[in-house]
Amino acid sequence: MPDFQQRLAILSGDNAPTLLSEITRGVEKESLRVDERGQLALTAHPVSLGSALTHPRITTDYSEALLEFITPPSTSVTDILQTLEDIHRYTYRQIGDELLWVNSMPCVLGRDEDIPVARYGNSNSGTMKYIYRIGLGHRYGRLMQTIAGIHYNFSLPDRFWRFLQQQEAPDTDLQVLKTDRYFGLIRNFRRNFWLLLYLFGAAPAVCHTFVKNRVHPLLDFGEDRNSRYMPYATSLRMGDLGYQSRAQNEVAVCYNTLQSYVDTLLPALTTPYPAYQKTGLKNGRGDYLQLNTHLLQIENEFYSAIRPKRTTEPGETPLRALASRGVEYIEVRCIDLNPYDPVGISAEQMYFLDTFLLYCLLQGSPETHTEEYYQILENQRRTVYHGRDPALTLLKDGREYSAKLWRDNLFRGLEEAAGLLDAQQNRTCHLAALKTFRRRLDDPEQIPSARILNEMRNQGKAYFHVALEHARKHREYFLNGALPPEQEAYYRELAETSLARQKQVEASDRISFGQYLDNYFSQYSHTARG
Repeated sequence: MPDFQQRLAILSGDNAPTLLSEITRGVEKESLRVDERGQLALTAHPVSLGSALTHPRITTDYSEALLEFITPPSTSVTDILQTLEDIHRYTYRQIGDELLWVNSMPCVLGRDEDIPVARYGNSNSGTMKYIYRIGLGHRYGRLMQTIAGIHYNFSLPDRFWRFLQQQEAPDTDLQVLKTDRYFGLIRNFRRNFWLLLYLFGAAPAVCHTFVKNRVHPLLDFGEDRNSRYMPYATSLRMGDLGYQSRAQNEVAVCYNTLQSYVDTLLPALTTPYPAYQKTGLKNGRGDYLQLNTHLLQIENEFYSAIRPKRTTEPGETPLRALASRGVEYIEVRCIDLNPYDPVGISAEQMYFLDTFLLYCLLQGSPETHTEEYYQILENQRRTVYHGRDPALTLLKDGREYSAKLWRDNLFRGLEEAAGLLDAQQNRTCHLAALKTFRRRLDDPEQIPSARILNEMRNQGKAYFHVALEHARKHREYFLNGALPPEQEAYYRELAETSLARQKQVEASDRISFGQYLDNYFSQYSHTARG
Protein backbone atom coordinates (compact mmCIF):
# COMPACT_ATOMS: atom_id res chain seq x y z
CA MET A 1 0.00 0.00 0.00
CA PRO A 2 1.52 3.40 -0.98
CA ASP A 3 2.43 5.75 1.85
CA PHE A 4 1.56 9.46 2.12
CA GLN A 5 4.56 10.70 0.12
CA GLN A 6 4.03 8.15 -2.64
CA ARG A 7 0.39 9.11 -3.00
CA LEU A 8 1.33 12.79 -3.11
CA ALA A 9 3.82 12.03 -5.87
CA ILE A 10 1.25 10.02 -7.86
CA LEU A 11 -1.36 12.74 -7.55
CA SER A 12 1.15 15.43 -8.45
CA GLY A 13 2.15 13.74 -11.70
CA ASP A 14 1.29 14.97 -15.17
CA ASN A 15 -1.20 12.13 -15.64
CA ALA A 16 -3.31 13.25 -12.64
CA PRO A 17 -4.42 16.78 -13.56
CA THR A 18 -7.23 18.46 -11.64
CA LEU A 19 -8.48 15.26 -10.00
CA LEU A 20 -9.09 17.27 -6.83
CA SER A 21 -10.76 20.23 -8.50
CA GLU A 22 -14.25 18.81 -8.03
CA ILE A 23 -14.42 18.12 -4.30
CA THR A 24 -18.08 18.25 -3.33
CA ARG A 25 -19.10 19.87 -0.07
CA GLY A 26 -22.29 20.66 1.75
CA VAL A 27 -23.05 22.45 5.01
CA GLU A 28 -25.81 21.87 7.53
CA LYS A 29 -25.92 24.79 9.95
CA GLU A 30 -28.05 24.92 13.10
CA SER A 31 -29.22 28.12 14.77
CA LEU A 32 -31.43 28.54 17.81
CA ARG A 33 -34.28 31.04 17.51
CA VAL A 34 -34.47 33.45 20.47
CA ASP A 35 -36.65 36.45 21.21
CA GLU A 36 -35.33 40.02 21.18
CA ARG A 37 -34.24 39.69 24.83
CA GLY A 38 -32.25 36.56 24.06
CA GLN A 39 -34.73 34.15 25.66
CA LEU A 40 -35.53 30.86 23.95
CA ALA A 41 -38.28 31.34 21.35
CA LEU A 42 -41.39 29.36 22.27
CA THR A 43 -43.14 30.13 18.98
CA ALA A 44 -43.92 27.47 16.39
CA HIS A 45 -41.77 27.06 13.31
CA PRO A 46 -42.93 29.95 11.06
CA VAL A 47 -45.31 28.83 8.31
CA SER A 48 -43.61 31.25 5.91
CA LEU A 49 -40.44 29.15 6.23
CA GLY A 50 -42.34 26.14 4.94
CA SER A 51 -42.60 22.59 6.23
CA ALA A 52 -39.82 21.38 8.50
CA LEU A 53 -40.56 17.86 7.25
CA THR A 54 -40.17 18.40 3.51
CA HIS A 55 -38.31 21.68 2.90
CA PRO A 56 -34.94 20.91 1.25
CA ARG A 57 -33.12 23.99 2.64
CA ILE A 58 -34.79 25.09 5.90
CA THR A 59 -35.84 22.63 8.58
CA THR A 60 -35.53 22.12 12.33
CA ASP A 61 -33.43 19.75 14.35
CA TYR A 62 -34.10 18.70 17.93
CA SER A 63 -36.07 21.64 19.29
CA GLU A 64 -38.87 23.50 17.50
CA ALA A 65 -36.66 26.58 18.03
CA LEU A 66 -33.53 24.99 16.53
CA LEU A 67 -33.45 25.91 12.84
CA GLU A 68 -31.27 23.96 10.44
CA PHE A 69 -30.10 25.40 7.11
CA ILE A 70 -28.98 22.93 4.45
CA THR A 71 -26.95 23.82 1.37
CA PRO A 72 -27.09 21.65 -1.75
CA PRO A 73 -23.88 19.75 -2.60
CA SER A 74 -21.48 22.04 -4.45
CA THR A 75 -17.92 22.10 -5.75
CA SER A 76 -17.72 25.83 -4.94
CA VAL A 77 -17.00 27.18 -1.45
CA THR A 78 -18.16 30.60 -2.65
CA ASP A 79 -21.53 29.21 -3.76
CA ILE A 80 -22.06 27.42 -0.44
CA LEU A 81 -21.39 30.59 1.53
CA GLN A 82 -23.70 32.59 -0.76
CA THR A 83 -26.47 30.03 -0.26
CA LEU A 84 -26.07 30.35 3.52
CA GLU A 85 -26.18 34.13 3.20
CA ASP A 86 -29.41 33.98 1.18
CA ILE A 87 -31.09 31.53 3.57
CA HIS A 88 -30.19 33.73 6.56
CA ARG A 89 -31.48 36.86 4.85
CA TYR A 90 -34.74 35.19 3.86
CA THR A 91 -35.22 33.68 7.33
CA TYR A 92 -34.65 36.96 9.12
CA ARG A 93 -37.40 38.49 7.01
CA GLN A 94 -39.82 35.81 8.27
CA ILE A 95 -39.16 35.68 12.02
CA GLY A 96 -40.16 39.19 13.11
CA ASP A 97 -38.23 40.46 16.13
CA GLU A 98 -36.59 37.10 16.83
CA LEU A 99 -32.85 36.55 16.46
CA LEU A 100 -30.69 33.60 15.51
CA TRP A 101 -28.34 32.64 18.34
CA VAL A 102 -24.84 32.57 16.86
CA ASN A 103 -23.09 30.47 19.52
CA SER A 104 -23.17 26.69 19.85
CA MET A 105 -24.05 26.73 23.54
CA PRO A 106 -27.52 28.14 24.16
CA CYS A 107 -29.08 31.23 25.68
CA VAL A 108 -30.66 31.53 29.14
CA LEU A 109 -32.89 28.50 29.61
CA GLY A 110 -35.78 27.81 31.93
CA ARG A 111 -37.27 24.49 32.91
CA ASP A 112 -36.33 21.45 30.89
CA GLU A 113 -39.96 20.57 30.19
CA ASP A 114 -40.63 24.03 28.72
CA ILE A 115 -38.22 23.54 25.82
CA PRO A 116 -40.42 22.83 22.77
CA VAL A 117 -39.71 19.62 20.87
CA ALA A 118 -39.66 19.92 17.08
CA ARG A 119 -42.89 18.88 15.34
CA TYR A 120 -43.27 17.59 11.79
CA GLY A 121 -46.99 17.04 11.24
CA ASN A 122 -49.19 13.96 11.38
CA SER A 123 -47.62 11.62 8.84
CA ASN A 124 -45.94 8.41 9.99
CA SER A 125 -42.51 9.79 9.04
CA GLY A 126 -43.21 13.10 10.79
CA THR A 127 -44.52 11.35 13.90
CA MET A 128 -41.41 9.17 14.01
CA LYS A 129 -39.16 12.23 13.91
CA TYR A 130 -41.16 13.83 16.74
CA ILE A 131 -41.19 10.74 18.99
CA TYR A 132 -37.46 10.24 18.43
CA ARG A 133 -36.91 13.72 19.87
CA ILE A 134 -39.31 13.02 22.74
CA GLY A 135 -37.18 9.96 23.48
CA LEU A 136 -33.99 12.02 23.42
CA GLY A 137 -35.58 14.33 25.98
CA HIS A 138 -36.29 11.41 28.33
CA ARG A 139 -32.80 10.00 27.86
CA TYR A 140 -30.62 13.12 27.94
CA GLY A 141 -32.88 15.99 28.95
CA ARG A 142 -34.29 18.61 26.61
CA LEU A 143 -31.50 21.08 27.37
CA MET A 144 -29.41 19.07 24.92
CA GLN A 145 -31.90 19.96 22.18
CA THR A 146 -30.78 23.60 22.25
CA ILE A 147 -27.12 22.95 21.34
CA ALA A 148 -26.18 23.97 17.79
CA GLY A 149 -23.34 23.08 15.47
CA ILE A 150 -22.10 22.77 11.90
CA HIS A 151 -22.08 19.55 9.90
CA TYR A 152 -19.67 19.49 6.97
CA ASN A 153 -20.29 16.95 4.19
CA PHE A 154 -17.37 15.98 1.96
CA SER A 155 -16.83 13.70 -1.01
CA LEU A 156 -14.35 13.24 -3.83
CA PRO A 157 -15.33 12.85 -7.51
CA ASP A 158 -15.56 9.45 -9.15
CA ARG A 159 -12.75 10.29 -11.55
CA PHE A 160 -10.43 10.68 -8.56
CA TRP A 161 -11.49 7.25 -7.31
CA ARG A 162 -11.09 5.68 -10.76
CA PHE A 163 -7.56 7.07 -10.99
CA LEU A 164 -6.75 5.74 -7.52
CA GLN A 165 -8.23 2.39 -8.53
CA GLN A 166 -5.96 2.20 -11.58
CA GLN A 167 -2.89 3.08 -9.53
CA GLU A 168 -3.47 0.98 -6.43
CA ALA A 169 -6.19 -1.66 -6.85
CA PRO A 170 -7.20 -2.29 -10.48
CA ASP A 171 -8.92 -5.56 -9.55
CA THR A 172 -11.06 -3.99 -6.81
CA ASP A 173 -14.64 -2.88 -7.40
CA LEU A 174 -14.83 0.92 -7.47
CA GLN A 175 -17.46 1.22 -4.74
CA VAL A 176 -15.61 -1.26 -2.54
CA LEU A 177 -12.47 0.84 -2.96
CA LYS A 178 -14.31 4.07 -2.12
CA THR A 179 -15.87 2.56 0.98
CA ASP A 180 -12.54 1.14 2.17
CA ARG A 181 -10.69 4.44 1.65
CA TYR A 182 -13.42 6.50 3.28
CA PHE A 183 -13.18 4.29 6.35
CA GLY A 184 -9.41 4.84 6.29
CA LEU A 185 -10.09 8.60 6.22
CA ILE A 186 -12.47 8.20 9.18
CA ARG A 187 -9.91 6.30 11.26
CA ASN A 188 -7.26 8.98 10.70
CA PHE A 189 -9.79 11.75 11.30
CA ARG A 190 -10.72 10.28 14.66
CA ARG A 191 -7.05 10.08 15.64
CA ASN A 192 -6.46 13.73 14.80
CA PHE A 193 -9.74 15.65 15.06
CA TRP A 194 -8.76 17.04 18.45
CA LEU A 195 -6.87 19.60 16.31
CA LEU A 196 -10.20 20.85 14.92
CA LEU A 197 -11.58 21.21 18.44
CA TYR A 198 -8.51 23.26 19.30
CA LEU A 199 -8.62 25.55 16.25
CA PHE A 200 -12.39 25.84 15.67
CA GLY A 201 -13.75 25.34 19.18
CA ALA A 202 -15.91 28.33 20.11
CA ALA A 203 -17.71 27.11 23.23
CA PRO A 204 -15.46 27.65 26.27
CA ALA A 205 -18.29 28.90 28.50
CA VAL A 206 -22.00 28.38 29.11
CA CYS A 207 -24.86 30.15 30.82
CA HIS A 208 -25.31 28.91 34.39
CA THR A 209 -28.86 27.78 33.50
CA PHE A 210 -27.44 25.10 31.20
CA VAL A 211 -25.67 23.28 34.03
CA LYS A 212 -28.15 24.02 36.82
CA ASN A 213 -28.67 20.90 38.98
CA ARG A 214 -26.12 18.97 36.91
CA VAL A 215 -22.80 17.51 37.99
CA HIS A 216 -20.03 19.27 36.04
CA PRO A 217 -16.40 20.39 36.39
CA LEU A 218 -16.94 24.00 35.28
CA LEU A 219 -15.89 27.03 37.31
CA ASP A 220 -17.55 30.37 38.03
CA PHE A 221 -16.21 33.02 35.67
CA GLY A 222 -14.54 35.26 38.24
CA GLU A 223 -17.21 36.97 40.29
CA ASP A 224 -19.79 36.35 37.57
CA ARG A 225 -22.21 33.80 38.95
CA ASN A 226 -24.10 33.70 35.64
CA SER A 227 -21.37 32.04 33.56
CA ARG A 228 -19.50 28.77 33.89
CA TYR A 229 -16.27 28.00 32.05
CA MET A 230 -12.89 26.30 32.05
CA PRO A 231 -9.78 28.48 31.59
CA TYR A 232 -8.42 26.45 28.65
CA ALA A 233 -11.70 24.99 27.31
CA THR A 234 -12.33 24.85 23.57
CA SER A 235 -15.66 23.18 22.70
CA LEU A 236 -17.82 22.26 25.70
CA ARG A 237 -20.44 21.14 23.19
CA MET A 238 -18.23 18.17 22.32
CA GLY A 239 -17.74 17.08 25.93
CA ASP A 240 -19.95 15.27 28.40
CA LEU A 241 -22.18 18.35 28.67
CA GLY A 242 -23.33 17.61 25.12
CA TYR A 243 -24.90 14.46 23.67
CA GLN A 244 -22.68 12.11 25.62
CA SER A 245 -23.79 9.53 28.18
CA ARG A 246 -22.56 6.53 30.11
CA ALA A 247 -24.82 4.41 27.96
CA GLN A 248 -23.16 5.58 24.75
CA ASN A 249 -19.74 5.02 26.27
CA GLU A 250 -20.59 1.32 26.16
CA VAL A 251 -20.79 1.47 22.35
CA ALA A 252 -17.30 0.87 20.98
CA VAL A 253 -17.90 1.17 17.24
CA CYS A 254 -15.21 -0.32 15.02
CA TYR A 255 -14.30 1.69 11.91
CA ASN A 256 -11.92 -0.86 10.35
CA THR A 257 -14.36 -1.98 7.65
CA LEU A 258 -17.95 -1.38 6.66
CA GLN A 259 -18.85 -4.81 8.03
CA SER A 260 -17.17 -4.16 11.38
CA TYR A 261 -18.96 -0.81 11.57
CA VAL A 262 -22.33 -2.46 10.96
CA ASP A 263 -21.61 -5.37 13.31
CA THR A 264 -20.60 -3.16 16.24
CA LEU A 265 -23.37 -0.57 15.81
CA LEU A 266 -26.25 -2.99 15.26
CA PRO A 267 -26.33 -4.46 18.80
CA ALA A 268 -26.93 -1.00 20.27
CA LEU A 269 -29.89 -0.60 17.91
CA THR A 270 -31.46 -3.96 18.72
CA THR A 271 -30.65 -4.65 22.39
CA PRO A 272 -32.92 -3.33 25.18
CA TYR A 273 -31.19 -1.11 27.73
CA PRO A 274 -32.37 -1.41 31.37
CA ALA A 275 -32.60 2.33 32.09
CA TYR A 276 -34.66 2.93 28.96
CA GLN A 277 -36.82 -0.12 29.65
CA LYS A 278 -37.60 1.51 32.98
CA THR A 279 -38.78 4.64 31.16
CA GLY A 280 -41.09 2.48 29.11
CA LEU A 281 -42.26 2.63 25.52
CA LYS A 282 -45.59 4.36 26.20
CA ASN A 283 -47.27 6.18 29.03
CA GLY A 284 -50.60 5.27 30.62
CA ARG A 285 -52.51 7.12 27.89
CA GLY A 286 -50.82 5.11 25.18
CA ASP A 287 -48.58 7.97 24.00
CA TYR A 288 -45.10 6.98 22.87
CA LEU A 289 -42.29 8.04 25.20
CA GLN A 290 -39.56 6.86 22.80
CA LEU A 291 -39.29 4.85 19.61
CA ASN A 292 -38.03 1.77 21.46
CA THR A 293 -36.19 0.86 24.65
CA HIS A 294 -32.90 -0.03 22.95
CA LEU A 295 -29.58 1.61 23.81
CA LEU A 296 -29.98 3.66 20.63
CA GLN A 297 -33.40 4.43 19.15
CA ILE A 298 -31.92 4.95 15.67
CA GLU A 299 -28.42 5.35 14.23
CA ASN A 300 -28.44 9.15 14.53
CA GLU A 301 -28.55 8.88 18.31
CA PHE A 302 -24.96 7.64 18.28
CA TYR A 303 -23.20 10.98 18.54
CA SER A 304 -19.87 10.69 16.76
CA ALA A 305 -17.50 13.36 15.45
CA ILE A 306 -17.66 11.89 11.95
CA ARG A 307 -20.03 9.54 10.13
CA PRO A 308 -19.92 7.48 6.93
CA LYS A 309 -23.00 8.40 4.91
CA ARG A 310 -25.13 7.14 2.04
CA THR A 311 -28.25 8.86 0.71
CA THR A 312 -31.27 6.87 1.89
CA GLU A 313 -34.43 5.90 0.07
CA PRO A 314 -37.78 6.84 1.69
CA GLY A 315 -38.24 4.77 4.86
CA GLU A 316 -34.76 3.21 4.61
CA THR A 317 -32.46 3.12 7.64
CA PRO A 318 -29.04 4.78 7.23
CA LEU A 319 -27.28 1.55 8.23
CA ARG A 320 -29.20 -0.47 5.66
CA ALA A 321 -28.29 2.06 2.96
CA LEU A 322 -24.61 1.85 3.90
CA ALA A 323 -24.57 -1.94 4.07
CA SER A 324 -26.32 -2.22 0.70
CA ARG A 325 -24.55 0.44 -1.34
CA GLY A 326 -21.39 1.50 0.52
CA VAL A 327 -20.13 4.93 1.58
CA GLU A 328 -21.08 7.88 -0.61
CA TYR A 329 -19.66 10.75 1.47
CA ILE A 330 -18.57 11.55 5.01
CA GLU A 331 -20.13 13.97 7.48
CA VAL A 332 -17.97 15.93 9.93
CA ARG A 333 -19.98 16.78 13.04
CA CYS A 334 -17.54 18.41 15.48
CA ILE A 335 -17.53 22.01 14.21
CA ASP A 336 -18.87 24.74 16.52
CA LEU A 337 -20.72 27.74 15.18
CA ASN A 338 -18.20 30.50 14.52
CA PRO A 339 -19.72 33.59 16.22
CA TYR A 340 -17.23 35.82 14.39
CA ASP A 341 -18.67 34.94 10.97
CA PRO A 342 -22.28 35.86 10.09
CA VAL A 343 -23.14 32.47 8.56
CA GLY A 344 -21.31 30.49 11.26
CA ILE A 345 -18.42 29.20 9.15
CA SER A 346 -15.79 30.95 7.03
CA ALA A 347 -14.21 30.16 3.68
CA GLU A 348 -10.87 29.71 5.45
CA GLN A 349 -12.38 27.07 7.72
CA MET A 350 -13.79 25.20 4.75
CA TYR A 351 -10.48 25.24 2.89
CA PHE A 352 -8.75 24.03 6.03
CA LEU A 353 -11.30 21.22 6.42
CA ASP A 354 -10.74 20.13 2.82
CA THR A 355 -7.01 20.03 3.46
CA PHE A 356 -7.42 18.15 6.73
CA LEU A 357 -9.76 15.56 5.20
CA LEU A 358 -7.52 15.00 2.16
CA TYR A 359 -4.55 14.53 4.50
CA CYS A 360 -6.52 11.95 6.48
CA LEU A 361 -7.41 10.15 3.23
CA LEU A 362 -3.90 10.04 1.79
CA GLN A 363 -2.15 9.00 5.00
CA GLY A 364 -1.68 5.35 5.76
CA SER A 365 -4.50 4.29 8.09
CA PRO A 366 -3.76 1.24 10.23
CA GLU A 367 -6.72 -0.59 11.67
CA THR A 368 -7.82 0.50 15.10
CA HIS A 369 -8.60 -1.47 18.25
CA THR A 370 -10.73 -1.02 21.35
CA GLU A 371 -7.89 0.43 23.41
CA GLU A 372 -7.30 3.13 20.79
CA TYR A 373 -11.06 3.79 20.58
CA TYR A 374 -11.16 4.82 24.24
CA GLN A 375 -7.81 6.60 23.93
CA ILE A 376 -9.38 8.81 21.24
CA LEU A 377 -12.32 9.58 23.54
CA GLU A 378 -9.88 10.59 26.28
CA ASN A 379 -8.00 12.90 23.89
CA GLN A 380 -11.33 14.45 22.94
CA ARG A 381 -12.19 15.02 26.61
CA ARG A 382 -8.79 16.59 27.35
CA THR A 383 -9.02 18.93 24.35
CA VAL A 384 -12.59 19.95 25.22
CA TYR A 385 -11.69 21.00 28.76
CA HIS A 386 -7.98 21.84 28.53
CA GLY A 387 -7.19 22.22 24.82
CA ARG A 388 -5.37 25.58 25.06
CA ASP A 389 -3.21 24.60 28.01
CA PRO A 390 0.39 25.03 26.76
CA ALA A 391 1.43 21.96 28.74
CA LEU A 392 -1.36 19.73 27.40
CA THR A 393 -0.44 16.13 26.65
CA LEU A 394 -2.52 13.59 24.75
CA LEU A 395 -2.39 9.82 24.46
CA LYS A 396 -0.60 8.36 21.47
CA ASP A 397 0.18 4.66 21.23
CA GLY A 398 -0.72 4.40 24.91
CA ARG A 399 1.80 7.04 25.99
CA GLU A 400 1.61 10.71 26.94
CA TYR A 401 2.59 12.90 24.00
CA SER A 402 3.01 16.67 23.73
CA ALA A 403 -0.02 18.23 22.02
CA LYS A 404 2.22 21.02 20.69
CA LEU A 405 4.61 18.56 19.06
CA TRP A 406 1.68 16.62 17.60
CA ARG A 407 0.20 19.84 16.17
CA ASP A 408 3.50 20.80 14.59
CA ASN A 409 3.88 17.38 12.98
CA LEU A 410 0.33 17.50 11.64
CA PHE A 411 0.85 20.90 10.08
CA ARG A 412 3.86 19.68 8.13
CA GLY A 413 1.70 17.02 6.47
CA LEU A 414 -1.20 19.43 6.05
CA GLU A 415 1.05 21.86 4.21
CA GLU A 416 1.85 19.22 1.60
CA ALA A 417 -1.83 18.32 1.20
CA ALA A 418 -2.73 22.02 0.84
CA GLY A 419 -0.03 22.47 -1.78
CA LEU A 420 -1.44 19.57 -3.79
CA LEU A 421 -4.98 21.02 -3.63
CA ASP A 422 -3.81 24.46 -4.71
CA ALA A 423 -1.69 23.07 -7.56
CA GLN A 424 -4.60 21.06 -8.95
CA GLN A 425 -7.03 23.96 -8.62
CA ASN A 426 -4.57 26.65 -9.75
CA ARG A 427 -5.26 28.63 -6.58
CA THR A 428 -3.57 29.61 -3.33
CA CYS A 429 -6.56 29.44 -0.96
CA HIS A 430 -5.67 26.21 0.85
CA LEU A 431 -2.11 27.22 1.70
CA ALA A 432 -3.34 30.70 2.68
CA ALA A 433 -5.92 29.18 5.04
CA LEU A 434 -3.26 26.92 6.51
CA LYS A 435 -0.99 29.90 7.19
CA THR A 436 -3.83 31.68 8.95
CA PHE A 437 -4.42 28.80 11.32
CA ARG A 438 -0.70 28.20 11.73
CA ARG A 439 -0.41 31.75 13.11
CA ARG A 440 -3.08 30.86 15.65
CA LEU A 441 -0.92 28.03 16.91
CA ASP A 442 1.70 30.65 17.68
CA ASP A 443 -0.84 33.10 19.11
CA PRO A 444 -3.61 31.02 20.78
CA GLU A 445 -5.39 34.19 21.94
CA GLN A 446 -6.70 34.46 18.35
CA ILE A 447 -8.50 31.10 18.62
CA PRO A 448 -12.29 31.64 18.92
CA SER A 449 -12.56 30.01 22.36
CA ALA A 450 -9.90 32.38 23.73
CA ARG A 451 -11.47 35.41 22.00
CA ILE A 452 -14.83 34.73 23.63
CA LEU A 453 -13.33 34.50 27.11
CA ASN A 454 -11.28 37.65 26.49
CA GLU A 455 -14.43 39.51 25.42
CA MET A 456 -16.17 38.41 28.61
CA ARG A 457 -13.16 39.44 30.68
CA ASN A 458 -12.46 42.78 28.99
CA GLN A 459 -16.10 43.88 28.84
CA GLY A 460 -16.99 42.54 32.26
CA LYS A 461 -19.97 40.70 30.73
CA ALA A 462 -21.48 37.26 31.19
CA TYR A 463 -21.36 34.68 28.40
CA PHE A 464 -25.03 35.32 27.68
CA HIS A 465 -24.57 39.08 27.13
CA VAL A 466 -21.51 38.66 24.90
CA ALA A 467 -23.33 36.05 22.81
CA LEU A 468 -26.47 38.21 22.60
CA GLU A 469 -24.41 41.13 21.34
CA HIS A 470 -22.99 38.93 18.57
CA ALA A 471 -26.49 37.78 17.63
CA ARG A 472 -27.77 41.36 17.41
CA LYS A 473 -24.85 42.40 15.20
CA HIS A 474 -25.45 39.51 12.81
CA ARG A 475 -29.18 40.22 12.70
CA GLU A 476 -28.39 43.81 11.66
CA TYR A 477 -25.95 42.53 9.04
CA PHE A 478 -28.54 40.27 7.39
CA LEU A 479 -31.44 42.71 7.57
CA ASN A 480 -29.36 45.57 6.16
CA GLY A 481 -28.18 43.46 3.23
CA ALA A 482 -30.41 43.10 0.21
CA LEU A 483 -31.93 39.77 -0.74
CA PRO A 484 -32.23 39.66 -4.55
CA PRO A 485 -35.88 39.48 -5.67
CA GLU A 486 -35.27 36.22 -7.50
CA GLN A 487 -33.96 34.63 -4.30
CA GLU A 488 -36.90 35.97 -2.31
CA ALA A 489 -39.25 34.38 -4.85
CA TYR A 490 -37.23 31.14 -4.89
CA TYR A 491 -37.42 30.60 -1.12
CA ARG A 492 -41.06 31.63 -1.02
CA GLU A 493 -41.83 29.02 -3.66
CA LEU A 494 -39.81 26.39 -1.79
CA ALA A 495 -41.84 27.14 1.35
CA GLU A 496 -45.17 26.82 -0.45
CA THR A 497 -44.13 23.65 -2.28
CA SER A 498 -42.89 22.05 0.94
CA LEU A 499 -46.21 22.73 2.71
CA ALA A 500 -48.09 21.12 -0.17
CA ARG A 501 -45.68 18.19 -0.14
CA GLN A 502 -46.24 17.62 3.58
CA LYS A 503 -49.99 17.37 2.98
CA GLN A 504 -49.34 14.82 0.23
CA VAL A 505 -47.14 12.75 2.55
CA GLU A 506 -49.79 12.82 5.26
CA ALA A 507 -52.54 11.83 2.81
CA SER A 508 -50.49 8.95 1.38
CA ASP A 509 -50.11 6.98 4.64
CA ARG A 510 -51.87 3.62 4.36
CA ILE A 511 -50.68 1.82 7.49
CA SER A 512 -50.77 2.52 11.22
CA PHE A 513 -47.86 4.18 12.96
CA GLY A 514 -47.13 0.98 14.88
CA GLN A 515 -46.87 -0.97 11.63
CA TYR A 516 -44.70 1.78 10.14
CA LEU A 517 -42.24 1.40 13.05
CA ASP A 518 -42.27 -2.39 12.76
CA ASN A 519 -41.45 -2.15 9.06
CA TYR A 520 -38.69 0.36 9.71
CA PHE A 521 -36.97 -1.55 12.47
CA SER A 522 -37.31 -4.91 10.69
CA GLN A 523 -34.55 -3.66 8.37
CA TYR A 524 -32.01 -4.13 11.15
CA SER A 525 -32.47 -7.91 11.05
CA HIS A 526 -32.04 -7.86 7.26
CA THR A 527 -28.93 -5.68 7.66
CA ALA A 528 -27.47 -8.14 10.15
CA ARG A 529 -27.92 -10.95 7.64
CA GLY A 530 -26.36 -8.84 4.89
